[in-house]
Amino acid sequence: MLNFIKGLLEKKPPAKERPPYYSIVCPFCFSKFEPEEVVFRANHIKDNDDDFMLQEDLKLNNWRRKFNLSQVDMEAIIEPHTIPEQNQVYSHNVLVAVSDRYGVETKRRLCPQCHNELPISAGKVPSNIISIVGASQVGKSVYMTSLIHTLQHTTASNFNAACIPLSAEISRKFRQNYHEPIFERGSMLQSTNPNEQQEPFIFQFVFKDPDQAPLTLVFFDVAGEGMVEREYIDIYASHIKNSSGILFLVDPLQIRSIRDRIHIKLGEEEGEFANRYDEPREVVISLFENFIAHQHNSKTNIPTAIVLTKSDMLQYLKEEDSEYIQSNSNVFRNVVHKGFLNQTEFENINGEISRFIEKVDRPFKDAVDVYFTNTAYFSVSALGTNPINKQVTGVINPTRVDEPFIWLLHELDYVEKREAL
Repeated sequence: MLNFIKGLLEKKPPAKERPPYYSIVCPFCFSKFEPEEVVFRANHIKDNDDDFMLQEDLKLNNWRRKFNLSQVDMEAIIEPHTIPEQNQVYSHNVLVAVSDRYGVETKRRLCPQCHNELPISAGKVPSNIISIVGASQVGKSVYMTSLIHTLQHTTASNFNAACIPLSAEISRKFRQNYHEPIFERGSMLQSTNPNEQQEPFIFQFVFKDPDQAPLTLVFFDVAGEGMVEREYIDIYASHIKNSSGILFLVDPLQIRSIRDRIHIKLGEEEGEFANRYDEPREVVISLFENFIAHQHNSKTNIPTAIVLTKSDMLQYLKEEDSEYIQSNSNVFRNVVHKGFLNQTEFENINGEISRFIEKVDRPFKDAVDVYFTNTAYFSVSALGTNPINKQVTGVINPTRVDEPFIWLLHELDYVEKREAL
């Protein structure tokens, strides 16, 4: 009865009234603007009209240059203020289409800053970007793949929702480049190249309740090498600044004391270890220099999940009465949150991993406490095992991979947190 009453008291407040439209965060350059500021790409070419012939798009090409992409000529840009009101089409108070002077309609809305094409839902639903950050070799790409797999196959159903790629192209690229290699062939991905364009993977977490606005998720696979290089992170400072939530991944093998102990335990059977490691604290320092230092009080209140990856490796530390990981640790037990964030399970893992990080990497824990005002600690295994020669043998069995995401859903007022009845 006490738990039931406690659950009632901790239920989230009634849904806020929907605004007439939402500010847009571009999932490519991450600038923030209002829907009326968008521009459009013409849907046709006129070789005998200077305004509508194929032409260089300086803003788009400047963005492409940052990622070493080829320069392109594109159809004309249409400024909405040049279009009569009767030729403008609105949906949910958002301008979604215009007809040009030739009577040709276009629905190709562009970001006013970088001229990349915006998602169809931009402005109609909240733009929530989930950033995945962490040092090189931490396993960001593998975790992102495992998380999206789990959201689509388990989590969405548990929260009466669906996790859907925003376009057929995103679905194809995610399946071919990420999902099939790992989940069908058991092959590990190559490290993300900081000198190549990293296209965002945009998904919608759509609730079956029509009164609940869908959540737009932009997973951006930032190369770890870039997270400690100033020029690279400058490009992504606005990406992190305009995020609604951050998944900050920490590899236990980045922590020297843990790495040395695991090496000793494994001996000749150690499997896959990275050649070099960046300290987690270095990533925090880079974030501070390029983003956090410019915030109020030099802190960020963006909800940040500190996620200890490769938790399956911690089995080599477990001992009865261990100061690190005990045999009955929450780390090795998968937990399914269904319909709400289970408060007891969350508090157990948050407390255990917070104490663990404090013990094994106090400088990192102190840096997080200084610069982040809203954090929680988690432990996940994207695969359930450590690959050998970049190959997983046996069944891939993700452990607790969606828990940090569900906590972010709670922090964004999408799901409640309460005790299980």
